[in-house]
Order: sequence, then C-alpha cells, then structure tokens
Amino acid sequence: MYKLLPRLFLSAAIVLLAASVSFAQSTAAAKVGSETAKGGFRNEDVIRDKFNAWKTDVDAQAWLREMGYDPAKVASLVASKPHGEKADVEVRISLLQSEPPALAGGQSCNSKAIPQSRKDAEEEARPQSRTSEAPALAGGQSGESEVECREGISIKLVSSNQGFNQIDKRWLAHYARMWKMPADVVEALKLFVGETPPTKPGRSKDRMFLDEIDPKLKDAVIKFFTDNKATIISDLFAGDGEHSAGWVMVAFKPSEKTEWVIRSSKRTVEFYSEGEVGLTRGGNLKIGRITMQRKGGDAGRETAKMLQFKINPVELFNAK
Repeated sequence: MYKLLPRLFLSAAIVLLAASVSFAQSTAAAKVGSETAKGGFRNEDVIRDKFNAWKTDVDAQAWLREMGYDPAKVASLVASKPHGEKADVEVRISLLQSEPPALAGGQSCNSKAIPQSRKDAEEEARPQSRTSEAPALAGGQSGESEVECREGISIKLVSSNQGFNQIDKRWLAHYARMWKMPADVVEALKLFVGETPPTKPGRSKDRMFLDEIDPKLKDAVIKFFTDNKATIISDLFAGDGEHSAGWVMVAFKPSEKTEWVIRSSKRTVEFYSEGEVGLTRGGNLKIGRITMQRKGGDAGRETAKMLQFKINPVELFNAK
C-alpha cells in the first residue's frame, strides 16, 4: 500500500500538469484570436482616418483614383465606421459638379444645390487669383451644384498569402430564408452543421460532412449553389441595403510594409465566382474560390453550428 503512494502522487501530478498545459494553450489560442480581431478593427480605424486625411494622405488619394474619383475635384469627404454592416468603412464624398460621376463601384449619388451662404464663405476663403465665375442661369441663379456619393468598403487584413478570412457567418435558418433554399438542401445542411444528429457513423460524432450524407442530398446542395452562385456570392461580399459594400479592400502586411488592393464588389464577385461548385477533399463545399464550412470551435457551444464562408483575400491581388 505504502509503496503505491509515490506512484499515485506522481500520476496525480502528471494529470494536473497536463491540465494546466491544456488550459494555457487554450488561453493562448483565445488571446491570439482576440489580438487578430483587434488588429482587424485597428486596420479599419486606420483606413477610415486615412480617408479623412485625403487632402494630404497619398494612400487615400490613390484609393480615390482607383474608385474613379479625381481627388482634385473632391469638395469634402467624411469617412466613418458603421456598426455591424457589410461595409466596414463608409465614405461620403462631395463633388463640385452638376452630374453624378460614372464610376465602377456600387455607389449611391445624388445632386443638390449648394446653399448661397456656403458658396459665399467658400469664395471668401478661396485665393482671389483662383476664383472663376460660374455660368449664370435664368432667374439670376448660380449654376453650381454638388454631387454627394456614398461608398461602402469591406476590408480584409491579412499577414500571410496562405491565410483564410471569413466573409460571412450566420445561422443556417437565416441563409435558408434569404436564399429560399429547398427543403432537401436545408435537410442536408442541417446534417452538415450538426443541427441534425448524424444518421450513420462518420468522421465526427457531432455532424456529417457533405461526402458522408446521402448522395441525393449532396447533389441537391451542389445543384442549388450552382444555380444560385451569382446571387449568393454577391450577398456574401456586398450585401444589400443602405450600408452595402460597393468595394472590397485587402490590406496585406507580411512584414512592416503594407500592400493594398481595392476592387469593386462587382469585380470581386466575378473573380471569386470563377470555378465550379463541388466538394473539397475535407467534405466541405467549394463555390468557385470560396469555401463553405461549419464554423466549429467555440468550445462546443451552439455557435459552432453556424455556417461560415471563407476566402484567401490575397488572391484579390490577381483580379485585374
């Protein structure tokens, strides 16, 4: 009996040590995830601030040109961060011209007359040598008007050219309503995310992969996403409504230097739509260049059953 005591103490010590290491690793992983998220938010703040400094910031001026705006013709610009919207940064641009510009993005523009009081103040502040009279209209009105455009930008920050970034994540029921999924597709995806228990043993006790479910259900999923690919990918990148994103920006920072690319959501959708709809080797769904998978993780909480869509953002540098 007494001889066994040292062994019992040793076994208990090993168990405690393993538990502490596991806890430390999970804490470290959570911290890394938290820091990644914070980095993303900081990046959005930086981009917002750079846009607001457009008069002197060369990056912001380059972004404006890429979006089809001549910085010299911008009268004013205000960038902000809407909360919980597809657009991470929203830019409102005022131009001194009478007609909305022909631009590549999904902007919303409207024209309005400039109030006389503001025109007088701008004229007083403008150097005399640069003033020029606007053409007079019938009734003695000035011909000056202002066009205001709204641009929503979705932003992705990455530090590796092999990294993957989430573009959308929701409950299956939300996607089923939004895309009007047939019953057999919903049935298959409930097995996929684990809302319905597996019907047979497989790689996971909690859910089934698409290559494990009934072939008819699997084919129904592939057909649905093939038939609706353009609409689905547009919703994933741009969204809809007042705060939709007309542009996608990727900030790639492998070291100290940051590289930027900005493309219209229309071009982004076209680029990431390239390719067939089919299964990956891991049993997830590939929709062109986009991967659909079960979220997983979250220490087994219900949120692990959400549906998630991911891309490699660095690929957007190849979209010309």
